[in-house]
Amino acid sequence: MLRVGSKAACVACRNLVSTNMGVRFRVPLQKLHPLSRAIHHRYSGNTNPQRPPHRTAARYFTSMSRLPMRPPKPPPGSGGRGHQQQRNFWVARLAARLLRLRYILLGSAVGGGYTAKKTYEEWKDMLPDFSEYNWVIPDFVWELSEQIDLDKLAKALPEMEEVAKLLPDFDKIGENFTFLKSLLSSETSGDPPLKATDSSAAATQDGSDKQYKKSSDKEKIDQLQEELLRTQLKYQRMLERLEKENKELRKVVLQKDDKGIHQRKVKKSLIDLYSEVLDILSDYDANYNTQDHLPRVVVVGDQSAGKTSVLEMIAQARIFPRGSGEMMTRSPVKVTLSEGPHHVALFKDSGREFDLTKEEDLAALRREIELRMRKSVKEGQTVSSETISLSVKGPGIQRMVLVDLPGVISTVTTGMATDTKETIFSISKAYMQNPNAIILCIQDGSVDAERSIVTDLVSQMDPQGKRTIFVLTKVDLAEKNLASPSRIQQIVEGKLFPMKALGYFAVVTGKGSSGESIDSIKDYEEDFFQNSRLLRDGMLKHHQVTTKNLSLAVSDCFWKMVRESVEQQADVFKASRFNLETEWKNNYPRLRELDRNELYEKAKNEILDEVISLSQVTPQHWESILQKKLWERVSTHVIENIYLPAAQTMDSGTFNTTVDIKLKQWTDKQLPHKALEVAWETLQEEFARFMAEYKGKDQDDIFDKLKEAVKDESIKRHKWNERAMDSLRVIQHNALEDRSITDKPQWDAAIQFMEETLQSRLKDTESVIRDMVGPGWRQRWFNWINRTPDQHIRNETKNELERLLKLHDEHTAYLANDEVTTVRKNLEARGVEVDPVLIKDTWHQLYRRHFLQKALSHCNLCKRGFYYYQRHFVDSELECNDVVLFWRIQRMLVITANTLRQQLTNTEVRRLEKNVKEVLDDFGEDMEKKTHLITGRRVQLAEDLKKVREIQEKLEAFIEALHKEK
Repeated sequence: MLRVGSKAACVACRNLVSTNMGVRFRVPLQKLHPLSRAIHHRYSGNTNPQRPPHRTAARYFTSMSRLPMRPPKPPPGSGGRGHQQQRNFWVARLAARLLRLRYILLGSAVGGGYTAKKTYEEWKDMLPDFSEYNWVIPDFVWELSEQIDLDKLAKALPEMEEVAKLLPDFDKIGENFTFLKSLLSSETSGDPPLKATDSSAAATQDGSDKQYKKSSDKEKIDQLQEELLRTQLKYQRMLERLEKENKELRKVVLQKDDKGIHQRKVKKSLIDLYSEVLDILSDYDANYNTQDHLPRVVVVGDQSAGKTSVLEMIAQARIFPRGSGEMMTRSPVKVTLSEGPHHVALFKDSGREFDLTKEEDLAALRREIELRMRKSVKEGQTVSSETISLSVKGPGIQRMVLVDLPGVISTVTTGMATDTKETIFSISKAYMQNPNAIILCIQDGSVDAERSIVTDLVSQMDPQGKRTIFVLTKVDLAEKNLASPSRIQQIVEGKLFPMKALGYFAVVTGKGSSGESIDSIKDYEEDFFQNSRLLRDGMLKHHQVTTKNLSLAVSDCFWKMVRESVEQQADVFKASRFNLETEWKNNYPRLRELDRNELYEKAKNEILDEVISLSQVTPQHWESILQKKLWERVSTHVIENIYLPAAQTMDSGTFNTTVDIKLKQWTDKQLPHKALEVAWETLQEEFARFMAEYKGKDQDDIFDKLKEAVKDESIKRHKWNERAMDSLRVIQHNALEDRSITDKPQWDAAIQFMEETLQSRLKDTESVIRDMVGPGWRQRWFNWINRTPDQHIRNETKNELERLLKLHDEHTAYLANDEVTTVRKNLEARGVEVDPVLIKDTWHQLYRRHFLQKALSHCNLCKRGFYYYQRHFVDSELECNDVVLFWRIQRMLVITANTLRQQLTNTEVRRLEKNVKEVLDDFGEDMEKKTHLITGRRVQLAEDLKKVREIQEKLEAFIEALHKEK
């Protein structure tokens, strides 16, 4: 064994440290101690086959670990060399501990990573199949994934061999770890940390396995699906809220822009500027005979005549929903066509662009149009006059604005509203009576011309045919079916119909299959007319065929009409604006011109201020009104069903027993419900009071209807928290069980409360008696009022019963039968016939008055009875159990009012405020609701002014752009 502090041991430790820490000492190998050489051979890979060096080194260092830690004293004359060796030895020990800590951390990381990987694989296997929810992922993510070239990505990644070179040699690390584990083992510190790490990892793994095995796969799948649905609903609400906020922000930006904070404006095309004017006009209710006479192309025709197909050929995309023989166009669709680099479509009120070159976007566009049509149709109706605005851009598309109208029908079929035919006629006439509208009349060439309805309608609107273009569709079927092709020539020459037109066209819109593309339809149309004998025989001219020629002709006619009429229409709106502004100045000179939306925002802010004021009500005010209203609600029950029945027993023990039983029954069944009803009514009344008080502070009466509707709807939505009833019942029960009056002020307060209650009941009873017996002698003498016969009988009965009460002052509450007989006979002796029921009824009121008077006198005596009550003295004259009862009732009222006040201020007022905000948000999104609640000539005048100004400004911008284009 090596002696501690020897040169060989120090050199061995120093070489061990240098080997592990990568430090090279330039010492010849032959000069090292055998132990150092063993360590050197162990790490350099050279081993002795006869005696493995690692065993020798382990035994040497094991023996070293058992040596005492205190080194011997240095020999004299050594000059401090022993202290230097001792310091070197401690450095070696510290380095060994640090090396061991590194491998412990490495082992923990490897074990933990394996456990985490296994847990992740088990969790991933339990997940359900989410392929059904691919619709949640936006389309651009799939498009991005399709654009990624996976082969290039795979080539860009390094080879597995190169990656393997970067990884460490785990075999060598394991051997070194085993060697150092045996090398650094000692008594004070061993392998427990590592073992603990391994055992904790294993325990974690076993625990997780047991945990996952406990619950079945079905339960976990259900939980995940529920969580997915909750998350989806949550983000759907967030999306709706963000859309609302986006609309508000856009409105704010527009308002700021109107005030002069001009931002960079996107340059719009000429047709887009014109389309915006038409969109505003479609929502404008014209006054002062200001009508919408701006040009547009109106597409009319019989149902299934091919109107939609012609429009799709002009737009070069299958954008409309299709159906076989059924009505698909249920509302007018305004399509703004313009030329652009990409073939896209978008709605006026949406920012989404539909790529018309992709079948998925086309299908989505058709579904959106169908949904908008069905949404615009009111319940009980078949068609709607509400216009759907759509813009289509693409290369080679002619610029124009077309309006596709519902097809004209001859009869109403099952499932349609009875007025569908008349509604379609009125919608068509409203668009065609515009003197500058171009009528595109579509006629089905495959049916008999005599069956057409639309031609007569067009002849009525445009008798001279100055703005009508006639289109004959399905010419291929007409040529095949007609025995005389010259009939087609008569139609396109205007000789068959009495209707006149600017031009006549013949088109083919496909073979009738809904799956045909626009390109295939174009090819089929060109092939048909090239081979048709209608062209060969000269029945049709080349400029009269194909939808391409039709679109060019319609576009030229449209722009010619626009240039001729737009400036005149701008002057009309300028005059209308002047008239409206003059009316506003004369009628409302001191008011701002606020439209309906601006007025609604102003009213919204006022209502929210009133709700905030409700939260500022003091606790004292809440408790005062709650206590007062609650006593008004329950006082009748307390007097009639609890106090009077118990007090009329004339016995102290019976009184207390009866009171306790009736109070317990009352608390269990009725009292909490009554208290919550009172609190809810109080909240409503305070809310209404604040609304009424705020109304008097120079408030605009135009908001009265809106505020009343918001108040009613908010109260209707507000649901009281019923969970508070159980806790309130416990509080009230504990308050009524307490009989201990602690001080004289409480006693005096209870007596005052009792006196006020009894006096109020006594006044009510005397009023009832006066009504029963009629007026007294003063009223009869001074007011000339006589008693009725019934009142006379009751008066005599009253006098007789009062004599009975004077004789028996302690009489019970009920008359005995013999007493009733005696009273009746006494009255009959005086000539008064009376019924026993009338005697008992009169007795009830008289005894009630008699009892209340005695109770009031007893109450006065009890004012000095607190001393006896506090010391539990028994005195028949001063047994003030009724005072204790009223004190219990009073204390219950105070505690209940305090509890309800806390619930009101902490919970219910905030919930009511939240309901008010939700109602205001809902009303703000419902334009019909705002129109119904904010009405009046002032509102309508401001709305018309805003619309006319906007129309005039946009028309001027359009005219300026039109002149530049010339």
